[in-house]
Amino acid sequence: MCKAVEELVERGKVEGKRATMFATIFAAGLSLAVNAAQPAAVVTVDMDKSIGSMKPMHGVGQPPMMGALGDWSMMHYLKEAGVPYARLHDVGGWMGHGLYVDIPNLFPDFDADENDPKNYRFAYTDSLMKVLVANGVEPYFRLGVTIENFASWGFPRLRTVPPKDYAKWARICEHVVRHYTEGWADGFRMKVDHWEIWNEPDSENMNDAPMWSGTFEDFCRLYEVSSKHLKKCFPNLKIGGYGSSGLFKLVQAKPRPHDDYTKQCVDDFFRFVKERGCPLDFFSIHAYDMPGAPLVPKAMKAYAKYCRDELDKLGYANTELSMNEWLPRRSKPGSARQAALCASLLIALQDSAFDDAMIYDAKCGPGLYSPLFDPSTLKPRRAYWAICNFNELYRLGAQVKVSGMPDGVHAIAATDGRVAKLYMANIGGSMASFGVSARGWRVISFQRTDEDHVNTVLPVLSSAIALPPDSFGLVTFVKERQE
Repeated sequence: MCKAVEELVERGKVEGKRATMFATIFAAGLSLAVNAAQPAAVVTVDMDKSIGSMKPMHGVGQPPMMGALGDWSMMHYLKEAGVPYARLHDVGGWMGHGLYVDIPNLFPDFDADENDPKNYRFAYTDSLMKVLVANGVEPYFRLGVTIENFASWGFPRLRTVPPKDYAKWARICEHVVRHYTEGWADGFRMKVDHWEIWNEPDSENMNDAPMWSGTFEDFCRLYEVSSKHLKKCFPNLKIGGYGSSGLFKLVQAKPRPHDDYTKQCVDDFFRFVKERGCPLDFFSIHAYDMPGAPLVPKAMKAYAKYCRDELDKLGYANTELSMNEWLPRRSKPGSARQAALCASLLIALQDSAFDDAMIYDAKCGPGLYSPLFDPSTLKPRRAYWAICNFNELYRLGAQVKVSGMPDGVHAIAATDGRVAKLYMANIGGSMASFGVSARGWRVISFQRTDEDHVNTVLPVLSSAIALPPDSFGLVTFVKERQE
């Protein structure tokens, strides 16, 4: 909870007259956050109706690594946002100067003895893992390689070819896991629960297969060998995969050939693991804007429902679902529109069958995949505050029912019994003005991010809230004083 809101919570405990006086004085120096007219809609938060626990949907991919050799100066932003997971994909290869995480970086000579610690190069990845743990972030470890986009420019593939010995590759992965969780080779005993086998092996039909140059059947065999070996070695860890390129076909009016292919891969993979008896502690999938299929809450929930239904039919009811790459509005990084969409999708993820999620990504660099940090200033963008605001609810723990949201506005609420918060995002095209009602509770603060404000605390008059288009906000409540 930010310092300003903590102060407001404390002030909310004083008698109503003093609180009203404080609100009036505070409002004098700020622009009004509400319309003068009484709003027609009333949003109701039922604090007594718990609908489950808040889930770790505010994870990130590719943490903000500045340079090649240990400039971790931006990692504190992850701690301050309460980021639960950092997925370690695309931190090796050309994106990480060929030093970090990827299996060829950790074990450079595939023909060497995989049982000899001297054949492993852990030092660089150790430094990354330690700084993540020090900032309260659990690594979500991808066993595989970094994407090779340059293959589509005519350059040769370097690491995306299938391993020449699947069993040996699995044993190499085993020693990587042991190094970070059991102390092997002067290693660590870190909490790293998720071990993901490869990433987007369904790229065969894409230009020059940037992630996997074998067939999807080849990948399924790699998954079988690796998952069975790792699960036998580490029965208490979560072994899964495969970072699906997506189920865009479900929401597209005119699917492209590749979208037909990636959905078929999902279906084939589910059948394969069932027929072969493979462990699948989690299934991971990705979602972005695609032609004819913008990434909006409705689409996100459709992806979750399809995977949950299909896995349940096959007896994999305990398999977790991970949306471990997602990003809307890639063409406008840093915009208010992108930030509001990010907030709405965090809300949708919480209300979906997904168990965790990681936005792609948290690097601070040029290009279309840096929604959280501005490379020109090294400061957070608006979408970073969407992550921070979600964390406010995550810390409270219990999700409670919200009803009556206006069209275009998405919302969730949570409480710990003492404080409650309502998180809202307006991705509609018009101003949303509404009252807020929670029996036995009182609104004490409202933070809003939009085109003109960044996580700014604004005044609330008569529990009325205004959300302009492309904005998100956080309302804080405290219990009414009991006489």
